[in-house]
Amino acid sequence: MAAPPTAARSRAGRPSARRRPALAALAVALTAVLTAVLAAVLPAPAHAEPRPTVAQLKKELAALQKDSDRLITDYYGSRIAHQKAEQAEKAARERLAAAQEVFDRHSTELRALAVAHYTGAEPNQATLLASGGDPGALLNRLALVQHLVALQDAKLKGFAAVRDERQRAQEEATARAGELGRTLGELEKRKDKAEKQIERVKDKIDQLYRAPGLRPDGTFVPQLPQGPDNITPRMALVKQLVRERFEVPFGIGCYRAIQDGGEHPLGRACDFMLSRGGAMPSPAERARGDRIAAWAIKNARRLGIMYIIYRQRIWHVRTGAWRVMTDRGGTTANHYDHPHISVY
Repeated sequence: MAAPPTAARSRAGRPSARRRPALAALAVALTAVLTAVLAAVLPAPAHAEPRPTVAQLKKELAALQKDSDRLITDYYGSRIAHQKAEQAEKAARERLAAAQEVFDRHSTELRALAVAHYTGAEPNQATLLASGGDPGALLNRLALVQHLVALQDAKLKGFAAVRDERQRAQEEATARAGELGRTLGELEKRKDKAEKQIERVKDKIDQLYRAPGLRPDGTFVPQLPQGPDNITPRMALVKQLVRERFEVPFGIGCYRAIQDGGEHPLGRACDFMLSRGGAMPSPAERARGDRIAAWAIKNARRLGIMYIIYRQRIWHVRTGAWRVMTDRGGTTANHYDHPHISVY
């Protein structure tokens, strides 16, 4: 009796028992080949670099500090060499000036002698011999001529010596000026290298600190003011780091009780002063303020800095850009004499 059509189709669609192992082996081989092809074509998955530990950072800091100390030593050595070159160049210029003065005096005297010869104002031997007269007077005249010739010869020799001394002084002054330029250039290179290395050391020190109260999602736990400064731990950390790195010789003002809608009464803001009495800061202090603001921007997310105000502009961590503020009517009110830093 023939099998039902559906059963026949079912048996035809399934591999026989003998064919199943062969098909399975083929599938494994195809999978292996496909895996190899994909591995060759697709890039390897990126792995995040492990965050350096505090111990590793401290070890790197120690090495950087040692290197920077060596650079500072070299810098001071270059300063001493530069100062010696300055002194040598100054001495050479002084010798040149003295030689030039003698040279000019001798040149004047020789020109006077030449004029006397040319105009006949000075006696010569032929004139004296042809003049006749008393033999004693003639001998006296000859002695005078010999004396004048000897004097002229001495002046010529002296002039040659002065001329040679002037030339030597000129060459030495030129050489010393070149040496001075070279030592100055080397000094600036060493200073620049040392300053960059010191900045690297400071950056590594900053990286050892994290703002307290940072949540895993990047937000910050609210904090209460504490301590004699009446500022939060987060603000205290920023204040400490700015003071250690930039010194801020005109003082730091943080908590104040006046409720002005800002963070000062909440202990979450500090002003880093660049002058006193509302005066405009000097160019050097303005540059210090620029460096403080740049540092705060660079470390904002890690230290919980919310915004910075400086020179009638405000930078907020949400926008990551400066914008101009309205005129508040004064140097201090417009923050020209201090950067203001607020934290979360």
